Amino acid sequence: MDDATTDPSPEFLERIRLPDAPVLIADHRGATLLSQDGELETLDKQAAYQLVRDVPPILCHAKATARYLGHAPFPCFDILELFAFVRPAHFAAPTPRGLADACNLDRPADPEDAALTLLQIAKNLLGELSKQEGSSHPIAWAMARAGWSWGPAVLAILEKRAPKRPSKNSGAGNLLEGMKVWTKLKEWEETAPEPPAGHLDIGTDEVADRLHRLLGPDAEERPQQLEYAQAVKGAFAPTEQQGDPAAVIAEAGTGVGKTLGYIAPASVWAEKNEGPVWVSTFTRNLQRQLDGELDRLYPDPAEKSLRAVIRKGRENYLCLLNLEEVLSSAQSNQADIVTLGLVARWALASRNGDMIGGDFPAWLADLLGRRRTVELTDTRGECIYSACSHYGKCYIEKSVRRARRARIVVANHALVMIQAALGGDDPHRPTRYVFDEGHHLFDAADGAFSSHLTGIETSELRRWIMGAEGRRSSRARGLKARIEDLISDNDDGVDALMAILTASRVLPNQGWQERISGGNPHGPAEHFFALVRQQVYARDKNAAGPYDLETPVHPPVEGLAEAGADLARALGDLSYPVKKLVQILMEKLDQEADDMDTATRQRIEAVCRSLDRRGIQQIKGWRSMLEALASETPEDFVDFLSIERYQGRDFDTGLHRHWVDASKPFAELVIGSAHGAMITSATLRDSDGGEETDNWASSWDGALARTGLVHLREPADRAAVSSPFDYPAQTRIFVVTDVDKNNIDQLAAAYRELMIASHGGALGLFTSIARLRAVHEHLIAAPEMKQFMLLAQHADPLDTGTLVDIFRAEENACLLGTDAVRDGIDVPGRALRMVIYERVPWPRPSILHKSRKSFFEDQTDGLRYDDLLTRLKLKQAYGRLVRRADDHGVFVILDRAMPSRLKGAFPEGVEVERIGLAKAVTEARNFLAQP
Repeated sequence: MDDATTDPSPEFLERIRLPDAPVLIADHRGATLLSQDGELETLDKQAAYQLVRDVPPILCHAKATARYLGHAPFPCFDILELFAFVRPAHFAAPTPRGLADACNLDRPADPEDAALTLLQIAKNLLGELSKQEGSSHPIAWAMARAGWSWGPAVLAILEKRAPKRPSKNSGAGNLLEGMKVWTKLKEWEETAPEPPAGHLDIGTDEVADRLHRLLGPDAEERPQQLEYAQAVKGAFAPTEQQGDPAAVIAEAGTGVGKTLGYIAPASVWAEKNEGPVWVSTFTRNLQRQLDGELDRLYPDPAEKSLRAVIRKGRENYLCLLNLEEVLSSAQSNQADIVTLGLVARWALASRNGDMIGGDFPAWLADLLGRRRTVELTDTRGECIYSACSHYGKCYIEKSVRRARRARIVVANHALVMIQAALGGDDPHRPTRYVFDEGHHLFDAADGAFSSHLTGIETSELRRWIMGAEGRRSSRARGLKARIEDLISDNDDGVDALMAILTASRVLPNQGWQERISGGNPHGPAEHFFALVRQQVYARDKNAAGPYDLETPVHPPVEGLAEAGADLARALGDLSYPVKKLVQILMEKLDQEADDMDTATRQRIEAVCRSLDRRGIQQIKGWRSMLEALASETPEDFVDFLSIERYQGRDFDTGLHRHWVDASKPFAELVIGSAHGAMITSATLRDSDGGEETDNWASSWDGALARTGLVHLREPADRAAVSSPFDYPAQTRIFVVTDVDKNNIDQLAAAYRELMIASHGGALGLFTSIARLRAVHEHLIAAPEMKQFMLLAQHADPLDTGTLVDIFRAEENACLLGTDAVRDGIDVPGRALRMVIYERVPWPRPSILHKSRKSFFEDQTDGLRYDDLLTRLKLKQAYGRLVRRADDHGVFVILDRAMPSRLKGAFPEGVEVERIGLAKAVTEARNFLAQP
């Protein structure tokens, strides 16, 4: 990476010449313009646009600014592009305050200060560039030739020390040489297989010593953290019987310090037994947090690189072959060169090539478009493995190999479950797991082990087999392109491949949505989906609305069962040659074992796994679902038909199958096949807030059922460590009794008054996107809200992670969102001091939920399933308020119908007060004003 060697001197910064441009600061509150002459003017949005449409301004986040002004993006000098070029793979919240933090400058206090700060940031970044090595010059030159606004200013700095400027007559291919990042990456090397991990136990003193080392000698005493670390070490005990893993479920209240609490015993076991422990999370935010915590375990970056790995699915990493193909097309499309230049700068600086939640800034995808950024990953499973010219430098393959040698691997629930389901006898499969955010395991298992026979899924299978089918803009590589060289000398293999290509034509092709809705389906798959659509529209009473639709499978409309049988036969005709091809490839492995190189062997094994997963196992599941149309669904499952919609239009149509108890396959395939597993969260146990609160056994029933531990032969050890925080003193909870939650005007007014009372720092949660958008429109129009930065999921042109980053950086911002901003976000300090829920978050009464409610209530004595799920959601939302000892905040529910039995969601001793809005506003203001 081209890091600055020294900070530029003030004298040098004075000599830097910025573009002769005004500075624009704009959001929903209005616009402020700092002219080239230093005059500051506050303007309405239309007036600001009129001034800058012909004179490109310096600003922060072009797309967001244009949207705030109510216009399409316009030419500008976006400071974020300069930041991404000078500091690739570095984090900054995409606001003037966030950039000021990243550049170690004072935070701007008002729009005028923000404009001046942007100018200083630009000077500082260009000053840093002057101290970097000249390897960035070829990329900057190509970007400047393509019209990058910052190009002249950047080249003026770089050309003082850069090599000779490329000739003006250089072709586009030569200009793009600097973006061919694969020429500068090191190759990974194969190593000998790792021996299996040992089975030595770990002692209490070892765990205590490790925790003390992680915390450092000057850390304050945290007895709860040590108690927790000792309680969870049981998950690393030696196993006694096959199929009986050492299992621990542990609830740790916020502030206990559970991440270091389980890293301590996990790292001791990993070092003592020379094997990996996989730590699995649900959210990317916790993965990033764990990555930071592991710096304590491995302070030497070189050692950390060897011993700790963030492991994700293939679809998260930059595909170098995709990048090469896009660069080839960019030679005739210069508009993409600026984007690709920033991607190339990041790729050379990135620690691991992770574009989704790694060190690739999420706002860069928002800014530049997903097509030329995050869609450069292998999103469609088309990897050609060792046949790829970049295989030896592949970020994905490097990550896989590092994980095999690592001691701590941080992964996610979905990857762990899918690998377990597909792994079989994989010798690299881990034997010890820690599942953090364990309250999400059921939903993660539901996603991993469900089946979906839909138009999109089947058309994706056709594209995976056939490739682009004439679409020039697509990079899709079909099965023939991926494996033809492996079977070219085998006639039976060629015949099987051709049979697969022929049989796949029964699957939907481009334009299938229009054909099934227009009554003109082609082939057995589209005919089946047309009848599915007919049944859903006929039976869902909300068919005229804008939301997703669903209906039970039985009884099917006339012709649906027969159409399902026809499709099942056609899928069988496709699956048969796939099985034949897998057999031929496996025979090739056996027959040529003596002289086949390792790369080819691994490639064939990977191809066979993909063929088995997509062309055999997936089709087997689909055929089972189709056969049930003429009989009945197996008792472990629930089947239903659905139409998914996007912005009120039909998006996907199909048949779905879910496990009623999704924890059952998780317990069998993941926990049951491991030697030890620990499940932890701050929100596992349930309580109705009444007499059962202290009943240890009953409080664990829901947790054991939803994590799958109830299915183990030997019971899991249980532990609960309370939070050290004084919740009764640090929080207040209000249920507002005089607001009609169904009246948008009243709802918006309540949000407005509460946000004003808290002086910002408010997180508004919604159970409906439509209500979120409606309240957002009211708040934007309210003059009283002009003092706050207002952010909204599903309204702002930013991804959820970026919205949360901005909210965290802006102390007095307000953020509106749904479940994605309720779970797993960590915003300590004053940035979050109020949480407002627009209504009790009851589960949606879907067909799937109805089946699960019936099942779990039948399995337990007196369980109210809806109450359990709702209390856990409330518990999660309330948990956002207090993240450290000096936090305090207010939790408000604008739903007078909240039943008292839900108060068990909140800590013991915290009173739930039912009051009117006016009193809630006053009480909140007074409470938050306290020191």
